[in-house]
Amino acid sequence: MLSRKTAVKVGAAISAFAMLGSLAACGGSKATTDSNGKPIVSILVVKNSNQTKMSEMTWAKELEADCDCSIQWKEVSDDQWGQQKNASLAAGEISDLNIRAFNPDDAARNSSAFEKLGDDLDKLPNVKKFFKEQPTAKKLVTVDGKVTVLPSSRTKGFLASGQHFMINKTWLDKLGLSVPKTWDDLRKVMQAFKTQDPNGNGQADEIAFNPRELNTGKIGDWWSPFLLMNSTGIATHFNSGPSQQGIYVKNGKVGNWMQTKQFRQVIEFYHEMVKNGWAPSDWVTVKDDKYNARNQSDGKTAKVGMVFGWDESAFGSYDSALAKQYISIPIPSADGVSAEDTVWDGSSEANRYEDYHMAMSANAANKDACLKVINLLYSEKYSVQQMLGSISDGYLKKTGAHSYKETEKFHKAQDESKVPALEDRLAGWISDKVTVEGDRGMDHVASADKPYKEQYSHYDHTKDLMPIYVRVGESDQNTVANNNTALFNYAIPVVSKWLA
Repeated sequence: MLSRKTAVKVGAAISAFAMLGSLAACGGSKATTDSNGKPIVSILVVKNSNQTKMSEMTWAKELEADCDCSIQWKEVSDDQWGQQKNASLAAGEISDLNIRAFNPDDAARNSSAFEKLGDDLDKLPNVKKFFKEQPTAKKLVTVDGKVTVLPSSRTKGFLASGQHFMINKTWLDKLGLSVPKTWDDLRKVMQAFKTQDPNGNGQADEIAFNPRELNTGKIGDWWSPFLLMNSTGIATHFNSGPSQQGIYVKNGKVGNWMQTKQFRQVIEFYHEMVKNGWAPSDWVTVKDDKYNARNQSDGKTAKVGMVFGWDESAFGSYDSALAKQYISIPIPSADGVSAEDTVWDGSSEANRYEDYHMAMSANAANKDACLKVINLLYSEKYSVQQMLGSISDGYLKKTGAHSYKETEKFHKAQDESKVPALEDRLAGWISDKVTVEGDRGMDHVASADKPYKEQYSHYDHTKDLMPIYVRVGESDQNTVANNNTALFNYAIPVVSKWLA
């Protein structure tokens, strides 16, 4: 534990209060009720920008009726929450319930701020059922034997990496090129994509490879450029966990690939891409809006040859003309690495489960009402609607006792970026007995994952992969967090210079 001077504490507290704005406290020692005498429960939701307001989601209104309480929804974007979370914790200003806002490590470092939900399972029978059926989910959020933050679970169809190497198959076919299997093949493809006008518009506007920017707080992340580590034979696990700090396992031994020759090999390859004009010179710092704009172009003429992404939706809505040009392919083998030693990211469990989907303030005024809301959210009725839209609005159709069908109405809302659901941000769980027809995200990610079946078989998923539930103990949380901050504040700018 590192001490802080009183002046720093005061300064942090003042800054925190200034930043909180709309996230003012709702919890307190005195119960609060609305004009009808119903208990008030405030719920913070960290939302995606393509999702409609909570007030427009019918399932959220029905939830309020079923809990017989008054719900005050507070909505923030990922960017907003990234700026506000530390201030919220520093000031002790935490909403009653918080969806996709705080993870178990946050709770461990601020243990007095959060309700120990593992102690309330008798009042949360749906959560207890969740943990019994899917014990990995419970392990994922357990710190030193305690459960504070609840995880989420999507349908079993999401047991796929979520990290894929996407390439423009239309361009390959037009230029008479085969799918690249080695970095040498990849060099030839990138050069052809850059110089032979594969989009046919007569302009030299093609980006052969469009890597995603480096995250400033860690070395691995969603669709990280360092997924190329798998080309060298080191399996990543970038959806979550220690792999995001460069930690890996090989033959049961733990190391950090930032200290390996393979890391240097990947850096040199990216430097080569920039030098030859195969990748944008500014890719290391380009924000998501510009990155996505490059990928999706004008929706008609492709500008990008390949990326790391979820699936073809990185280039536009499903079934759009642009998205249809792309396929996922196995990662090409690095120089000097055989096909048999080439692997792929093992994040399948971390794609289905996430560890930061429900946290409750220790100071919530109406504890019983909060627990009732949580239990409802973790019911099948509300879990499927959080993820796939309201049944009563026709976004989701119930076709059997535990079977559902996603409708074209929901698909249209997705395509228009007006999603009436939380999708992967649900505070809930989907049982293995639940089946869903027409979930494009599930179907497409499963399809995108199929080409990696062989590369998944090239390593031992016990001896060469860190389990998703491994995490730092509570007593070491602050030390490790401070160390990581110091490490990456120094390392990322240095690595960025090497890459460019």
